[in-house]
Amino acid sequence: MSDLRKIIIDETEVEVDGAMTLIQACEEAGVEIPRFCYHERLSIAGNCRMCLVEVVGGPPKPAASCAMQVRDLRPGPEGQPPVVKTNSPMVKKAREGVMEFMLINHPLDCPICDQGGECDLQDQAMAYGMSDTRFKEAKRAVDDLNLGPLVSTTMTRCISCTRCVRFTTEVAGITQMGQTGRGEDAEITSYLNQTLDSNLQGNIIDLCPVGALTSKPYAFTARPWELTKTETIDVMDALGSNIRVDTKGREVMRILPRNHDGVNEEWISDKTRFVWDGLRRQRLDKPYVRVDGKLKPATWGEALAAAAGAMKGKKVAALVGDLAPVEAVFALKQIVDGLEGNIECRTNGAVLPAGNRSAYVGNASIEDIDTAKKIYLVGSNPRVEAPVLNARIRKAWTKGAKVTVFGTKGMDLTYDYSYAGPGRMPLNKLVAEVAAQDDAIVIVGQGAICEGDGIAVLGQAMALTEKLGGKMLVLHTAASRVGAMDVGAVAEGGLDVALEGAEVVYNLGADEIEIGEGAFVIYQGSHGDRGAHRADVILPAAAYTEENGLFVNTEGRPQLAMRAGFAPGEAKENWAILRALSAELDATLSYDTLAQLRQALVAEVPHLAQIDHVPDNGWEPLEVKELGKGAFKVAISDFYLTNPIARASELMAELSANAKARAEQKIAAE
Repeated sequence: MSDLRKIIIDETEVEVDGAMTLIQACEEAGVEIPRFCYHERLSIAGNCRMCLVEVVGGPPKPAASCAMQVRDLRPGPEGQPPVVKTNSPMVKKAREGVMEFMLINHPLDCPICDQGGECDLQDQAMAYGMSDTRFKEAKRAVDDLNLGPLVSTTMTRCISCTRCVRFTTEVAGITQMGQTGRGEDAEITSYLNQTLDSNLQGNIIDLCPVGALTSKPYAFTARPWELTKTETIDVMDALGSNIRVDTKGREVMRILPRNHDGVNEEWISDKTRFVWDGLRRQRLDKPYVRVDGKLKPATWGEALAAAAGAMKGKKVAALVGDLAPVEAVFALKQIVDGLEGNIECRTNGAVLPAGNRSAYVGNASIEDIDTAKKIYLVGSNPRVEAPVLNARIRKAWTKGAKVTVFGTKGMDLTYDYSYAGPGRMPLNKLVAEVAAQDDAIVIVGQGAICEGDGIAVLGQAMALTEKLGGKMLVLHTAASRVGAMDVGAVAEGGLDVALEGAEVVYNLGADEIEIGEGAFVIYQGSHGDRGAHRADVILPAAAYTEENGLFVNTEGRPQLAMRAGFAPGEAKENWAILRALSAELDATLSYDTLAQLRQALVAEVPHLAQIDHVPDNGWEPLEVKELGKGAFKVAISDFYLTNPIARASELMAELSANAKARAEQKIAAE
C-alpha cells in the first residue's frame, strides 16, 4: 500500500511515496541533485555528502538527501507540507566545501585521463565547486590495483564512493573488493591482490564517477566527443541487452549499456562490452569460390552464380546460425521453401515444438523474476548462459526468493540454492509431489532440452509450472533462435533429418556445427570461422553492428538492432545477399528494400510488429510423459568463446585462458 506524502521542493509542491529518499523526490520534482556515491540500483552508502540539501525547520545544518526518507520529514507548525531547499546559500556553501575536500587529494590528471569529457567529478566541480582551494600540502598517492585484463586502475584518483565495492558484492556476487584503512589511509583494494572473477566486472567502469576505473582495451584510443553513438541491441546471448555502440570512422571503439528496466536494467556482460575487437579480425570481405580444392577470390556475380547453380534441382538444407537477424532467416526460408528443401535453426540440437510459442518461449517476462518467491532452474547455468539475468535472479534471492536447481552439481551461481538432483528423475519426482506456491517461476535452460527427449522435458516443466501456479521462461543461448522459431525455420524431425541426404547445405552463419563430407556448402557469414573453412562458396555478410535487423529475445520481445558502421570490403547485408541470390535462382523474392521485407514479415508473423513489447503467448501445455534417467547436459562450456565474433577476439581468448587457469588452480590443502 502506497504512503503518499506532500512535500515542497524549491517552492514546487509534489506528492511522492513516503518511502522515497529526498534525492528521488527531488528527481520527481525535476530538480537535479549532484551525487557521487548514490546509485539507485545499489545500497545507500551516504559517504560522499555531495547531495546535501536544506530541510526547513530541521537541524541547522544540511542533510544528506540520499539517506533521508520523505516520511522522516516533520510537517510545518500548522500541518503544512515539509519544505526542502536545494539551492539556498547554506546548500551552496556546503557543496563547495564538499567539493574542496574531494579535490584535496585528487590529482589534476584531466588532460591525460581517459574519463576526461564524461567525468562526473569534472562536471560537478564546474557546476557546484569553487574556483580556488585553501589546501597547499602535498597530495597523497596510492598504489594501483591489478584487477585483470579488462579494468584499468589509477587509484590515486579514487574518491572512495564505494560504488565498485557495492556493485561487485551486491550485484555481481563476488567478494574480492573492499575498503581498508581509516581516515587518510582509507583505500579501495582487492583482497590478497586478487583479479576479479566475474563476467559482469566491466560495469564498474561505468559506475566509477572519476577516472579511477577505466576500460583497459579502450584506453587512449578516442575521446567521447569524437565518437558517433548508435543505440542498438546485443546478440552475444539471447537476453537482448540494450547497448550503445560508439564508432570512430568505420571502427567500433567501445560498447556501453543502455538502461532498460524490462531487460538488462543498466548492466551488460563482459562479453557484450569487450567483444568489439573481434569485429575487426578474421573478417570475410570478399566472396570466394572453391576451385580445384582451393578457395579463390571471386566477384559477387561469380559467387552468386556458383551458389545458384549448385542449388538448382538439388536437395537443399539450410542452417540458421546464432547471430542471424529475423529478416535474413525469413528471406532464406522463402528461398528454401521454393526449392522444397529443409531449414533448421535449432543447430544445438534443442528440441523445441514449432508453432507453440508458450513452449519454446514460455509465458513469463524477465521482469517476473524480480517478484518471484520460488525460482526453479531446470538444466541451466544462468551465470554462464546470461550473466545479467543471473544478476536479476541474485537480486530476487537477496529479497528472500528460494532457488532450486536441477542439473550440474556444484555450480557457483553467486547465490545460495538447494540442489534437487542432476536432471530427469528428480524433475519427475518434484512434478508428482509439489503443491501450488505464490509467485513461482520455472526457467528451462538449453542443457535440459538439447537431447532427444526435449519435448518430454518441456512437457514436465510445463506440468510443474501448472502445479505451482506460476510462470515459465525458456532461457535460450542464441540471439536468433526465438525469431527463427517465430518465422517457422524448423524442419520436421530436427537437425539430423534436415541434413540427411542433403546435397547442398546453405549455412547462414552456423559455425558451431560440423557439416559432414559430400555436401556442397554455401556459407554466408561475417568471419572466417569453422563454417567458412568447410565452404565451397563464401558470401561475406555484415556483422550485427553493421546492418539494421530485428532480434527477438528469450522472453519473446522483438527489438531493433541499428547499424552503427559499415561492413568491410565487399561484404553486404544479410537480407540483400539472399534477395540477390533469389534472382539468380529465377525465383525473385517480392521485395527490394528492408522496409518491404519487414512488411511481408509482419503480414506473416504479426506479433513481430510489436517492437519492445512482450506479446501474450497464451498457454498450450504439452503432453506429460515420464522422463528416463540421466543428467541434464551443460549448454555452454566456455562463456567467452560461444560465437565467431568472440572467437576472433584476442581479449576473449585471453579471458577464456584466464578462466581455465583459475579453474585448474590447486588449493593449498590439496
